[in-house]
Amino acid sequence: MKLYNTLTRKVEEFEPINPPNVGMYTCGPTVYDFMHIGNLRTFILSDLLLRTLKFNGYKVNAVQNITDIDDKIIKRAQEQNTTIETVANEFTEIFIQDVRALNIDLKKGKQPRATAYVELMVKYIAILIDKGFAYEKEGSVYFDITKFPDYGKLSGVSTRELKTGTRSLADNYTKDDVADFVLWKAVADDGTKRFESPWGWGRPGWHIECSVMSQLTLGDQFDIHVGGVDLIFPHHENEIAQSEAATDKKPFVKYWVHGAHLLVDGAKMSKSLDNFYTLKDIEEQGFDVLALRYLYLQTHYRQEVNFTWDSLEAAQTALERLRNEVSDSKKDGIVSAEFERHFKDAINNDLNLSQALAVVWEMLKSNILEEDKVATLFEMDKVLGLDLKNKQKKKEIEIPEEVQSLVREREALRKEKRYPQADQWRNKIRKLGFDIEDKDGETIVVKLNRN
Repeated sequence: MKLYNTLTRKVEEFEPINPPNVGMYTCGPTVYDFMHIGNLRTFILSDLLLRTLKFNGYKVNAVQNITDIDDKIIKRAQEQNTTIETVANEFTEIFIQDVRALNIDLKKGKQPRATAYVELMVKYIAILIDKGFAYEKEGSVYFDITKFPDYGKLSGVSTRELKTGTRSLADNYTKDDVADFVLWKAVADDGTKRFESPWGWGRPGWHIECSVMSQLTLGDQFDIHVGGVDLIFPHHENEIAQSEAATDKKPFVKYWVHGAHLLVDGAKMSKSLDNFYTLKDIEEQGFDVLALRYLYLQTHYRQEVNFTWDSLEAAQTALERLRNEVSDSKKDGIVSAEFERHFKDAINNDLNLSQALAVVWEMLKSNILEEDKVATLFEMDKVLGLDLKNKQKKKEIEIPEEVQSLVREREALRKEKRYPQADQWRNKIRKLGFDIEDKDGETIVVKLNRN
């Protein structure tokens, strides 16, 4: 298995620190708003990498944090005249719903929240001060990047760009603003969330949380760190500096994996251009959200994806074709060793999922038995994550008007909370050869098998 390592700028053979165990950390969401579909591409990348590692027999300890204390969350809470916790909890739940819809199984990993680790962050910052890498100024604490000679080794940013004596309280900034970055922010008593520390009341900076949560859950050194390319600087550069400074320059992460940006109609996605899309927008346009996952499979993770509605429609058509392949399968087949090997070669070549999809279609056009095609497709879907076993295309059924009328009447009874009567209407529907399933707030009518 080979991966492109941002740190070395080359594709390398993957050799974990303690095989077959793999420690993998993904920078998770800052929960102040809906995730746009560009953000979600990063989480699909993380899921695909996790699935590929497992496909290769590795035992993966996967961690993805949730940033639930941040300047953006505080601003949103103030705008809505509510608490930080309310905002964070609301958008955490929305994020969880989104990634589940994309068939990302959160149960496969840990999801630590930043607010649960603040006390440990304070201790971590104190270590950096004791070691001479950080200093306090007016109640805030900063990391002195001039004390870390390797600063810039991930991003290529040089400390020579640093203006002497400058420091930044902001969590994010450009390459033109290289500065000592904040570890602890002094916060006045303004009614917002703050924490006690040896330097006074305040909040942790954004960068420190990932070092603390990743190292406490995976160890001082671990195998893979995943994120979008926009996190290379300053976030991941600063993570390296503070982490290796705290552990006496032990190499922090062995492989850095970064996914490229999403473009919309050839332009950067932004609210001002009205091309800022969420998963809800995808659904409201009548698309299956897993079509978005298929769309992302078609382009290598290190290449930009150009999203258009036409490209999403083509992806949905392809997804439906795959579902059709498995919809009528009744026999158990045998996985084709030949096609499985070709598929594995593709995914193990720096997650070349577009090549893996080509293998899928080549296999489906081959002359192997139909049941073997289905078995092989299900095996490949362990990596693709298109949920083909559970999302098999259901044949459309004709629903008589009498049944439709009873369904509408039952819904009205349920809205009025007249549940015993609603159950009686359901029995009437069953006597006519149909049944209903209440799933995720939607009523689905199914035909009963009378055989």
